[in-house]
Amino acid sequence: MKHVSVAGKIISLLLSAAFLVACSSSSTKEEEEAAAAAAAAAAAAKAAQEAAAASASAADAQSEANRLRLMDAAAAYGNVFYFAYDSSNLTPEAIAALDAHIAVLKSSNSTIRLEGHTDERGTREYNLALGERRANSVRDYMVVRGIANYRIEAVSYGEERPIGYGSGESNWAQNRRVELVVVN
Repeated sequence: MKHVSVAGKIISLLLSAAFLVACSSSSTKEEEEAAAAAAAAAAAAKAAQEAAAASASAADAQSEANRLRLMDAAAAYGNVFYFAYDSSNLTPEAIAALDAHIAVLKSSNSTIRLEGHTDERGTREYNLALGERRANSVRDYMVVRGIANYRIEAVSYGEERPIGYGSGESNWAQNRRVELVVVN
């Protein structure tokens, strides 16, 4: 190897230079291709984000429309559930109204207060206990249907807050009720 000719050295030098040129030019091409691929991926990701945002916006609008429909249905039933004399059993009308309110409550995080009331017949203590049984009856129905117990407060006012004044079945029937009040 001591006697490598000048031509051999020149050929070796030219091959090394050609190799370096080839490596540097392909590196630039690869970088350009990688940059183009990254730009295409970024554009695709941005398009996917915009599509997801549009889809989420449409889903939110549909969800809000559904919630408003449920609220209208619950409002049509009202917030008062009536009971028979000396009873804490739910009537079919009360169950239908409660089902509408339960659907609304499932779509929100509102807390409610159930206020139990009675007519004027009976002692004050008995009526407070009956009002509590009525409020608890409504609460139990809601809990069984999927509303969390911590979202419901049940209180009894007994005969202390009548709607219908006077004696007679029509006035007493108005006072045998549970009122649903949305707290927040």
